[in-house]
Amino acid sequence: MVEGGAGRAYLALLRGQVRAQASYRVSFVVDLLSNVGATVFDVLSVLVLFRVTRDLAGFGLAEAMVMVGLSAAAFATADLAVGNIERVKHYVRTGLFDAVLVRPLGSLPQLLLMDLPLRKVSRVIFGVVVLVVALVAADVDWTPGRVALAVVAPLAGAVFFGSIFVIGASVAFWWIESGEIANAFTYGGRDFTSYPVTVYSGWFRRLFAYGLGFAFVAYYPALALLGRTDPLGLPVWVGWAAPGVAVVAATVAAVVWRVGVRHYRSTGS
Repeated sequence: MVEGGAGRAYLALLRGQVRAQASYRVSFVVDLLSNVGATVFDVLSVLVLFRVTRDLAGFGLAEAMVMVGLSAAAFATADLAVGNIERVKHYVRTGLFDAVLVRPLGSLPQLLLMDLPLRKVSRVIFGVVVLVVALVAADVDWTPGRVALAVVAPLAGAVFFGSIFVIGASVAFWWIESGEIANAFTYGGRDFTSYPVTVYSGWFRRLFAYGLGFAFVAYYPALALLGRTDPLGLPVWVGWAAPGVAVVAATVAAVVWRVGVRHYRSTGS
């Protein structure tokens, strides 16, 4: 009964956000259209590169666009669902987080549903369209496994990026002015995954691609979809590891969030 009541409460928060943001229709439509811009520029930056070269670190335009599409769809979905968690530093600084904790609901779902940026839906739609067009242009040799991967990979990427958002935001429980560091891994990770990891080298590639797992958002799923072997020498099965990596990232994010909440000290307000 308690879980059912919590579920109804979360749905009520979500419905309230939808009604509030959609009540001003002209403003809402303008916000929808203007929010596509960031994702459009990510795609255009790759297209510009192919104006001066025929391949990008060994990948053609259609293949590179599959990676861009996976990255764009994953990040946009995570930004829609979890991106507003960045506001937690404001709640911690002002003491508003106290009110979140006294309610009989989970603190993380509350924060996510209290200000859900529905205007960012347009980014998700655009990212999915880019991915679909890229997959068609790449002439993928479709199998049941690849069809499933084409659906699961963007969702796994969204879970991964969402986990990075939560981990980055959780730093505010120890260091309130941590926004720029968090952005380096969220928005910086988005930029990293928009290109084949073969364009990077040395410690930078080892850290971001493998140490932090960003290579499993777009690069390795794209290799599996395209039927290409990894120029860096990893086995073929790695291209199917994105869901597992996403589960690990989500687990780490949940632990970091819980530790951060326990570390929080009330302002007494």
